[in-house]
Amino acid sequence: MTTHHPPAPGPGAQPSSSLATAAARQLATTTKTPPQNQGVSSRWLLRILPWVQVSAGTFRVNRRLSYTVGDGRIEFLVNGSDLSVIPAQLTEIPALRGFGGTEELEALAARCVQRHYGPGDVLAEQGSPVDELLIIGHGKVTKVSAGAYDGESRLGVLADGEWAGEHALTAEPGTWSCSLRAVTRCTVLALPLPEFRAVADRSEALRGHLDGYLSRALPRQNKRGEADIALASGHDGEPVLPGTFVDYETAPREYELSVAQTVLRVHSRVADLYNEPMNQVEEQLRLTVQALRERQEHQIVNNPEFGLLRNVDPRQRMHTSSGPPTPEDLDELISRRRKTQFLLAHPQTIAAIGRECSRRGVYPGETEAAGSTVRSWRGIPLLPCNKIPVSPARTSSVLALRVGQENQGVVGLHQTGIPDELEPGLNARFMGIDDKAVISYLVSAYFSAAVLVPDALGVLEHVEL
Repeated sequence: MTTHHPPAPGPGAQPSSSLATAAARQLATTTKTPPQNQGVSSRWLLRILPWVQVSAGTFRVNRRLSYTVGDGRIEFLVNGSDLSVIPAQLTEIPALRGFGGTEELEALAARCVQRHYGPGDVLAEQGSPVDELLIIGHGKVTKVSAGAYDGESRLGVLADGEWAGEHALTAEPGTWSCSLRAVTRCTVLALPLPEFRAVADRSEALRGHLDGYLSRALPRQNKRGEADIALASGHDGEPVLPGTFVDYETAPREYELSVAQTVLRVHSRVADLYNEPMNQVEEQLRLTVQALRERQEHQIVNNPEFGLLRNVDPRQRMHTSSGPPTPEDLDELISRRRKTQFLLAHPQTIAAIGRECSRRGVYPGETEAAGSTVRSWRGIPLLPCNKIPVSPARTSSVLALRVGQENQGVVGLHQTGIPDELEPGLNARFMGIDDKAVISYLVSAYFSAAVLVPDALGVLEHVEL
């Protein structure tokens, strides 16, 4: 039998007169933490959204009848530095909305001329004849007009996919109501009026569509595009009062609950033997639920069907005046709706806002949200959300929300009371034990989000970081 002796002390070392800590640890109990998770964020969006119970799995948003007038955006095909209009996208322009002539649209797209402008270049001068349609392919263009006291008034910004000069496609183009000036380097696709008329002269279908567009009398609308309600006020005597009714959308939008799921597997030996001081199955479920909640928030922001970034009304989209997010840009963003309750931005965007404010000597305050002290702008909480993407070009977005059904705002959708529920709208269902003694649980989160009226949600886009 071999006997092991402890190593002899080195030269000059003093022999130990008490039990060493390395040996003592063998008899001591180790204090452990639960498993830590770096993938957990604050998930402010899930905290601020009021959650609506959707018992039938589908949520229908009924609205007053609205008239869409082609206020979307045009998309392009990119080939290196060359841009070309996708022909079908030209129907976003009001005069061409609803036109289905493929050959004519392709001919119009082929006649668009690409131009490049530098910062400060003038694309169109106020008062000059409108002789072309200008489509912004890339860059930012500001709209300015003569001010009341010999200065200039800034009327807004046009950016990727937006256009100006649609009056060039009508019988009486008129003149430019404002000047267009490049803020950044711009790539613009121009459709000259003679080229448009050359296509229209050869197409009876296009001419008929344009004639119908010019002669079509749009129903009376309010400033939000909804069917007007006829009212009388300020009268006396006994005039005949107008009759009216409130029309509804005949095909309202319906939101079905989406799902995020995974199958959690735990070996029965682990579940049986290794549960002190922490239950292995409970810890596995806790970490899985956190990951599902992170995915839930990501989907509510980015999902192509119900994600907030994809469901902002075109009239509620705006761009920064230059590049970085300035105080003026934030003021313009919150002024687009009757009550902005929250601003959401990527943490890097919030840092960019802070840098720009510091550069101007402006110091945003703080406010309270959900029991925490957070940054604010004009008293509105400015909350971090790392699910808002940052593009490779280092640009991002800022979301502005009004929330709650009582405010006709943005709401979260879920269904509570589902079988084996762990948290509202989230359950873990036992799937059995396989022949390898592995226990399986199906963990599911059911959710969606809805924008009740268009002005409940707005976005500041192309924010340079």
